[in-house]
Amino acid sequence: MEQADEAFGQCARALPGHQLKRLYEAEAIAAGVQRVAAAIADQTASAQCLCVPVLKGSLMFAADLLRALPPTVEVDFLGVSSYHGGARSSGIVKLTRDISASIEDRDVLIVEDIVDTGLTIRYLLDTLALRRPRSLRVATLLDKPSRRVVEVPIDFCAFKIPDLFVVGYGLDYAEAYRGLPYLAELTLAENA
Repeated sequence: MEQADEAFGQCARALPGHQLKRLYEAEAIAAGVQRVAAAIADQTASAQCLCVPVLKGSLMFAADLLRALPPTVEVDFLGVSSYHGGARSSGIVKLTRDISASIEDRDVLIVEDIVDTGLTIRYLLDTLALRRPRSLRVATLLDKPSRRVVEVPIDFCAFKIPDLFVVGYGLDYAEAYRGLPYLAELTLAENA
């Protein structure tokens, strides 16, 4: 058991050439999720809305958010890619997984991990609007308005952050750090 605990501890450390600075601990994240869930419950007319998490980054946020929402909320998933393994959005949004449910005349809530340039959310809003939902709203864990290239509506947000590269709680850098129970700023060494 000691060996397993030691291996788990190593997983929570930064990779070589990376530095992690904690921004939000698990307790603060949980409080942010509860605030968002309460706002959604207060402002969403239909208790049967369709929650659409954007994979992979929103996985943790979406799971906690769904547990805090009414049990009648349904879920389907979208997959997009815009980072392509880097620390900055490429600006090119690629749909990697489409939802399977019809959204016509339904209340739809897109659940994102982070909104920075706005390009991904703009793409999703435009794409899903063509399917004629009754309403289309956005909930995000993190909002980074200083990086905005296109203005987009964000209906529910847990935290606004400055221009930092954040990992943990589902957010990754080249698939690493998703499982961290906290959010951290990732800094790369110049030669990493």
